[in-house]
Amino acid sequence: MMRPLSWLGIVRMGLVQTGLGAIVVLTTSTLNRVMVVELALPAMLPGALVAIHYALQVFRPAWGHGSDRGARRTPWIIGGMAVLALGGFLAAVATAWMATQPLFGVALAIVAFCLIGGGVGAAGTSLLVLLAKRVDDKRRAAAATIVWVMMIAGFIVTTGFAGHLLDPFSPSRLVAVSGGVSLIAMLLTFIGVWGIEGKLAAGPVAAPEKGSFRAAIKEVWAEPQARRFAIFVFVSMLAYSAQDLILEPFAGAVFAFTPGETTKLSSVQHGGTLLGMALVPLIGALLPKTRGNLKVWTVGGCIASALALLGLSTAAMVGGSWPLRENVFLLGVTNGAYAVAAIGSMMELVSAGGEKREGVRMGLWGAAQAIAFGIGGFVGTLASDVARLILSSPALSYASVFAAEAGLFVVSAVMAVWVHRAQQRSARSAGRDVDLSNAAVAGG
Repeated sequence: MMRPLSWLGIVRMGLVQTGLGAIVVLTTSTLNRVMVVELALPAMLPGALVAIHYALQVFRPAWGHGSDRGARRTPWIIGGMAVLALGGFLAAVATAWMATQPLFGVALAIVAFCLIGGGVGAAGTSLLVLLAKRVDDKRRAAAATIVWVMMIAGFIVTTGFAGHLLDPFSPSRLVAVSGGVSLIAMLLTFIGVWGIEGKLAAGPVAAPEKGSFRAAIKEVWAEPQARRFAIFVFVSMLAYSAQDLILEPFAGAVFAFTPGETTKLSSVQHGGTLLGMALVPLIGALLPKTRGNLKVWTVGGCIASALALLGLSTAAMVGGSWPLRENVFLLGVTNGAYAVAAIGSMMELVSAGGEKREGVRMGLWGAAQAIAFGIGGFVGTLASDVARLILSSPALSYASVFAAEAGLFVVSAVMAVWVHRAQQRSARSAGRDVDLSNAAVAGG
């Protein structure tokens, strides 16, 4: 029996997420701004490129199946990060090229964002599977917190580091900074996975999984808990992401916040998210009965997020007297708690069901999350525009959209219970099979 990962081992694996976050944030925020501001290109262009990055992640189950067939995750993590690093660097080259040759620059950017989406999917899926297999059950919520906080740290450090080095701006400086970030991310990846799976391989190694991807995904989809959890992930992540693109416009339209004030409001929300992520393992340490009870945290996080969104819906109606910053901070806290519980649940359920399908399961859930994020922002803005046309009032339109998102979180809470019941039935069925097998052996 292999020894579970130590806290140091968990932090080391978190370094991979730090590198992943560093490359992604540079491509989705810094390059976005350069295209729109410095190059005066349509805002639709970076939006479409980011959509390509999400669309490619629909292939996560196939990449997970590939790692299942090889029975090792490290090559997929390192290979995926190499593809991501190349894509991030080429995206910067493409952006610089757009200044002189827009058509060729856009063509290269499309290729680059395809590589980014593929790299994120391949590396991220196998990383979570390996983490789930190596982390003790009681540490899963804490491990999810550590890994995701380290990814957010990658966002923060990279944006600060890049912002400092990019002034005064020039296309060549942009390419140099992006190349440096990609190299650092690869270094962090090697440090993070070095020897982690080697310890696993020292024990009995399962034979590589055979069979077609179609058969694998059909088998996983037939598992009630895997299918239900995929639906839960999609609905809850849709609710989670739908407010991203409308929160700042809402604060400007209804509360008359300046651009600087709305930016600070987003910072308040992200601070709350970090606190919410940290609260799950902290409360688990103080109250041992809640430790590892991911069902309670998932349902509670969804309900609390719904209440925070209903607060924003009320804020739209009440106006300036409502404590908006406090409400947004609360939304961040509840979203953070939900996110950690959901990721911990992924790690808990990935080994449930048929054997040797962990990569396909994690890939299925990762694809559901990526699709939800890809369409969540668009649906939120579309719903806001449609509501404004029907209701002819910005306040009413925002109130209705936030209320609808709260409804999605309530549905998600019900689905979390639905998933847990399928898991309980699966566990009881497995227990009966073991009892029958033992009885047969005893009778023989």
